[in-house]
Amino acid sequence: MVSSVEASSGGAVQTGTGVAAGGRVIGKDDFLKLLVAQIRNQNPLNPADGVEFLTQLAQFSQLEQLINIRTRLEELTAGGRQQDQAAA
Repeated sequence: MVSSVEASSGGAVQTGTGVAAGGRVIGKDDFLKLLVAQIRNQNPLNPADGVEFLTQLAQFSQLEQLINIRTRLEELTAGGRQQDQAAA
């Protein structure tokens, strides 16, 4: 079951597999591809701060873990409901 929840960052929608932005779900692989492209295409005379990249990666990792936790809780809740219905 994939449910949508409004994320707090600028109207992006969090789904069970990633974050929807502009009508497309961005997953872990997409994020890493964007990060690598951003690093490759930066201005060599004015490189981006490495801390910024690490911050983005850490935030995405946290989001991924929260999605995993939510998915597992939904599974546990659904299992509990099935047990309650079977007992009734």
